[in-house]
Order: sequence, then structure tokens, then C-alpha cells
Amino acid sequence: MRRLSPAEPLLMLATVALWLVLATVTGALVGTVCSAFLRLLFLTEGHLYDAPWTVLAVLLPLAGLANGVLLHYGYRLDRSGLRDEPIVAVNDQHGRMPLVTMWVKPVAALITLSCGGSAGKEGPCSHIGAGVAAGVGQALRLNAELRKRLVACGVSAGFASVFGTPIAGAIYGVEMLAIGRIRHDFLFPGIVAGVTSFVVSRFWGIPYPEYQIAFEASFTQWLFLKTTLIGVACGVAASWFVEALELARRGFSRLGRQFELWPPLRPLAGGVLLATVLIVLLRDYIGLSLPIMEGALEGDPMPLLGFLVKIALVALTLGSGFYGGIVTPQFVIGAVLGGAVAPLLGMSSAQGAAVGLVAVVASASNTPVAAILMGIELFGGGSTLYVAGACVSAYLMIGHRSVYPAQHLAYPKAAWFTAPADQPVGREKVQLSYGLLRWWSEVVQPVARRLRQKLRRR
Repeated sequence: MRRLSPAEPLLMLATVALWLVLATVTGALVGTVCSAFLRLLFLTEGHLYDAPWTVLAVLLPLAGLANGVLLHYGYRLDRSGLRDEPIVAVNDQHGRMPLVTMWVKPVAALITLSCGGSAGKEGPCSHIGAGVAAGVGQALRLNAELRKRLVACGVSAGFASVFGTPIAGAIYGVEMLAIGRIRHDFLFPGIVAGVTSFVVSRFWGIPYPEYQIAFEASFTQWLFLKTTLIGVACGVAASWFVEALELARRGFSRLGRQFELWPPLRPLAGGVLLATVLIVLLRDYIGLSLPIMEGALEGDPMPLLGFLVKIALVALTLGSGFYGGIVTPQFVIGAVLGGAVAPLLGMSSAQGAAVGLVAVVASASNTPVAAILMGIELFGGGSTLYVAGACVSAYLMIGHRSVYPAQHLAYPKAAWFTAPADQPVGREKVQLSYGLLRWWSEVVQPVARRLRQKLRRR
């Protein structure tokens, strides 16, 4: 057994003290800036659900053009050559982000959501969190490893500020970095920053919803199996969501190349297409779509194919070049689908909506631990086992897809697959494992041949 160095406890205590200071300061800054963003969002979003179609027909193309111009020319202000994605900043850029353009995405998101684009609010806040943390790290001249941890806890603080779930937000900021791996050395900074950001945001008056979802007082295996089935359905829906996003991105990119379009015209075309489909699709699914999500959690009947409407609108919005968050749409997709499927399984719509809401997040973002904790923080401890079954089954069902193309694949989700470690999911090569192929060739194929021979003799 290794002998404990007398200096080790002191060094661990110094680590705790260091991150109490750094993460608290970062969380307070992130909570303050995110609160300012959310205040602006509350003033501008949610006014178009009952607006005449002609208003949307004007606003959506203009919002697309504004997004395109802002994103195309805004990033020319930066000369660092760094990408401004938090996952890339931690995994590939040693905790560095372009600070000159930190305002671009939050402003673009405000334009998107205020004009009816279908997206989320957490993306700008995680971007703000990562940018603020990167700025603190550079100002203090921290080394690369400390900067990476600080940026991760900035992302955690951003999520905690948006959703009012400090622990789940902290874990999300760490778990989203890679499929199959959580950096435990990031947890303490993330939790401190997340809790601080949540407290500061609440101090600034940011409201957080409270949900009362009634689950069984005593655990029942039958209800657990039902919620697991909802998780399977949510995993399939999440895979469709990821594929729809990728299809829309490729389609608009091909359109731009084929007609040599000025880049800002792509989101303008997306705005025109969005306005066109809204002639027949429900307006409830534009913007954040919070009213429809809250209705699902209150037990209102949900259309069985309503989640497909949200998928289509988000894919058109983000795929064409608008900017916005990607997690709130997952909430809506999961709540609507879960609320629609639950009555078919003999469950209440509210129960199905609750487990569906977090199951799609577990699946599309590949963050099952954060999603389980989010379910507990949002719906209470009575939901724990049911939420867990739904989240883990959904996480497995989506396979190795992700709404974050930059997310790394640390370990495949099943022993049947193999893949190089730490490759972005957008470029990884997941293959069937040698053991599975050998079993297939030595066991399954000979049995199949013998069966075919017997059938031919008959």
C-alpha cells in the first residue's frame, strides 16, 4: 500500500480553497451576465404565438438576415483563430475562447427567439459562461489545465442560471464534453460555480418554475417498465431530431454552394421557409414553446405527432443558420412525446411528460447523469427511479449520435461496438467489434445455413 505523503492533505485542502475562490467568483459573474440576458429575453420572447401570420412572414426572414449578417461579419472582428464553442474550448483549445466576439451569439439568439425562430435559451448562457470563465482564466494567467476546468465550470454556471437546477447544470457542463466519461476533477469547481450562479440569478430576480408531478408513493415495477418504454420512444425521437438537424444543415449548405449565395442569405431563406410551413403547422411550437411544455407537465392532452412539429421547426431554424440554444427544444420534444404516449400505457399525461422531458436531454445530449439529477431537482425525489429508467434507456437508444458534433466519444455505449478514443462524434468511425463479428460468423451464420438447407429439402 502506498504511504500517504504528509503534504497530500494540505495540497488537497489548497485545491478546495483555490476552487472555492475561483469557481465562486466565476459563478457570480456568469450568474449576473446571464441574468441580464434572461431579463432581455423575457421582454422580447413569447409575444408571437397569437400574432397574425403576416407578422411572422415579415419578421422571420428579417431575423434570418440579421442573424446571417451578425454571425458572418461579427466573427471577422476576431483575429485569434479560436473557435467559440465551449466543448472545443475545453477539449481542443486549452480553455481559450475568442473574447472579442462573446456578445455575437447572445444578440443573435435574442433576435431569433423574439421573431419566432424555434430554438432554446441555454445556448447563449452556456456561451456566456464559457466566455466569462475563459476571460477570468486569461486575466489571471492560469495554466492550460486550470483554464480548461474554469471554462467547464463556466458552462455549468450558465446552465444552472437558465434552468434553476444547480447540481444538474453543474454535471451537464462536465458530462457534455465526452460520451462515456465524466472528469471527476471538474465536479467540485462545476458544482460550486453552478450553485453560486443559481443563487446570484435568483438574487437578481430570475424566476424558476416549480412542478408538482404525482408519482406512486411506493415504487412499482410496472410503472418503472412503462417509463422505460417512454425512454425508448424518446431515444428514437432524439435520433430523429439529430438527423433532422444534420439534414437541414447539409441542405442549406448545399443550397448556398450551388447558387453561390452570400452567406447571410441562407438564414434569410430559412426564415422564408419557416414562415411558409407555419401556414399549416401549429404556432404553439415557435420560439421557446414554453406554454405547450408547461401544458404537457400539467396533464393537458398532447397530439401524438406534435413532437415532430417541434423537430421540424427547430431543424429549419438552426439548420438554416439562425442561432439559438439546443436544450430547451429537447425539453419540449420530450414533454410533448411523453405526454402523448403516457395515456396509451395507462399512465397520466403529466407523468409521461415529466420523464419524457429529461429523457430526450439524456439521449440527444448524451448526458444521462445530468438528466436524472435534473428530473430529481425539477420533479422531486419521488420521480428518481422512474426518471432513471427513462433516461438510461433513451441514452442507449440514440446510439452514438449527438446534437453536439464537437462532443468527443470516449467509450462506445455497448461492447458490440469499437471506436478510436476521443474523436468528435461528427468524425468518429464506430464499427462492430471483432468479438461480435466472430460470433456472427461462427455461430449465427452456420445456424442460418443449416436452416436454409432443411427448408430446401422440404
